[in-house]
Amino acid sequence: MATNKAKKIDTPIDEKETFVSLQKNMVETDAVAMEEKLRTLYKIQLTDSKIDKIHLLRGELPLEVQDLEDEIAGLQTRIANAEDEIRKFEKANAESRTTIENAKEAIAKYEEQRNNVKNNREYDSLTKEIEFQDLDQQVCLKRIKENDICILERKETVENARNLLELRTSDLEEKKKELETIVEETAKEEETLLKEKEALAAKVDQRMLVAYDRVRSNAHNHLAVVTVKRDACGGCFNKIPPQKQLDIKENKKIIVCEYCGRILVSSDFEQE
Repeated sequence: MATNKAKKIDTPIDEKETFVSLQKNMVETDAVAMEEKLRTLYKIQLTDSKIDKIHLLRGELPLEVQDLEDEIAGLQTRIANAEDEIRKFEKANAESRTTIENAKEAIAKYEEQRNNVKNNREYDSLTKEIEFQDLDQQVCLKRIKENDICILERKETVENARNLLELRTSDLEEKKKELETIVEETAKEEETLLKEKEALAAKVDQRMLVAYDRVRSNAHNHLAVVTVKRDACGGCFNKIPPQKQLDIKENKKIIVCEYCGRILVSSDFEQE
């Protein structure tokens, strides 16, 4: 018995491919080949669903670990910045104290000179210098006082951040251990499923895989290939017309749900 050959498609693969556009562009006259592709695609969906369950078992742990790592990095940056500011304030205070000591020495020198002046002009000039040095001391003392307050605030920030960092580091270690345990328990199963999927994917046209991945990524339940259940789409649960259900059972062509864009396959696939 002679079989018709599939019409060759030269249309380039489009990363935005959907099952609807694939249905329009892909003409397959070999019913046996099409049924096999549909079965394979359905098996890929089942395999992906099993992998999804493994990822669901891990839950939010990977995200929680990432969030904790980001928070810890932020706390470490906060501590480093606060400690850097403390060093700057302490350096500024040291410079101010040096300025005060220099001012005291200058005042002592000017007062000694003022005691030996011979005219009012020299006396007034030295008096102004003494007043200037005294004012400089007051400014430096004020800066030291303000910097000391800033230093205390930064030290409090560092202490609070370190306490929180200790807690978050402990939380991170626990989350990582929990995640590692789950990953170890499921890693072998996931590896096996990924190999199965790879073997199945090799049997399907690249266009179908591109469309499958696109529809699956946009579906809230990650189902791109579904069976008909109780006369409705297994993905969006909208009713499927009787004639279309007959077409689906024949497995001769790609049938797409007009509501959600998923491929519809015979419920016999699920029973098998």
